Amino acid sequence: MKPGKLLILSILTVIFFFGEIAITFSEKGNSFIIEDQEVAFSLKLENSYSDFEATEVLDQRISSFMEKWRIKGASVAISKDEELVYAKGFGFANAEKNEMVKPGHLFRIASVSKLITAAAVMKLYEENQLELDEKVFGPGGILDTTLFKDYRDDRVEDISIRHLLNHTGGWSRRSGDPMFNSLYIARKMKIDPPARIDQVIDYSLSRKLNYTPGTRYSYSNLGYAILGRVIEEKSGMPYEDYVIMNILKPAGIHDMHIGRSYAHEKFPNEVSYYDAGRNYRSYAYDGTGELVPPYYGGNDIELLGAAGGWIASAPELCKLMTAIDGFDNQMDILRQETVEMMVDPEQAGRGLFGWRGQDQYGTWWRTGYFNGSTAMLVRQKDGVNWVILMNTSTYKQSRIQRYTSSMMFSSIRKVELWPYLNLFLVDQEYPDPISEIPLSNPLL
Repeated sequence: MKPGKLLILSILTVIFFFGEIAITFSEKGNSFIIEDQEVAFSLKLENSYSDFEATEVLDQRISSFMEKWRIKGASVAISKDEELVYAKGFGFANAEKNEMVKPGHLFRIASVSKLITAAAVMKLYEENQLELDEKVFGPGGILDTTLFKDYRDDRVEDISIRHLLNHTGGWSRRSGDPMFNSLYIARKMKIDPPARIDQVIDYSLSRKLNYTPGTRYSYSNLGYAILGRVIEEKSGMPYEDYVIMNILKPAGIHDMHIGRSYAHEKFPNEVSYYDAGRNYRSYAYDGTGELVPPYYGGNDIELLGAAGGWIASAPELCKLMTAIDGFDNQMDILRQETVEMMVDPEQAGRGLFGWRGQDQYGTWWRTGYFNGSTAMLVRQKDGVNWVILMNTSTYKQSRIQRYTSSMMFSSIRKVELWPYLNLFLVDQEYPDPISEIPLSNPLL
């Protein structure tokens, strides 16, 4: 049997066991698109399900925060002991249409996407399909293809998967971030825009590295975009499809996608995006020459993909967190030692694997920022996990995360009782009447 047919047969076999997934094949016969047919639990949630006297202080603080920073819309989800106890939308999903945010609305999550990509890499690692110190480029490298053979700096051959995961791959952003300069790259390479990921990688390899791989930390979107290509090479599947089948579907998540750049390309339940801080324009990423808002056509969301292209609802992101948080109330999709490795500086390095940071209190966090959107998720040692997504950027830009985290931590401390329910199980009998249980201090 030909390798291509064998791959397709294997995929169909996996699909049979994973349930309702639709699969369609392109004219080329080798590529495929997977669409999850199951209805996400988040789409069945209403804001009223989280209307409790005990959480009114949380509602008020979030609303005040949004008013202060002129945030159009936000979505918040909180789990306690891996049960979803709060999921509520605030403000407008679409201000022009007076459409209010509901828990099922999708938001761009920007660099929170890196946590998804890291989880996918670690899944391949657990399945012995790759090694963390395996080389990516050069003779015998994972991406040792004719496309990536012409590199300028021989140190490229030293780049490993570990280096890409923890942001020590050799690139810095002193000369710009190639993932946000695809229009310039297309012009330099004399190709029609938009530049695709292989062309961005090829361009980046044509320049000298900024430092020897593994010797310095420098946050790199390019590194995670390359990891997306590594996942494709190792799995034989498109990046998004591998994540859906091996990370999201097993975690019970059915409404997360790689987003699109323009307003007319939005998913039906995706929010609109705004900028309360600045009103400027940039050239469209696809080379039309049109001046557009940076959040609608200024950045190539699909190109960012594994580094920053995912869209999600707050409740489903919270559910994903419960699948990689190391708590034992439910089974994680990764082994305990793998989860711990991702946040252990001794094993993962300063940059960690996917997560943005961790502290001495056992708190892990991941942030994301684009023009027009802000995302933050936090895992606390006491079993409280929370997500906040916003559809508006402010003049503080990514620095708004400091104020957001301060507001959320202090607000959660004010909640003395959490409702005794699990909104992850909204498909099942909804608890009624609802009683309440004490909440322990989320930081101690």
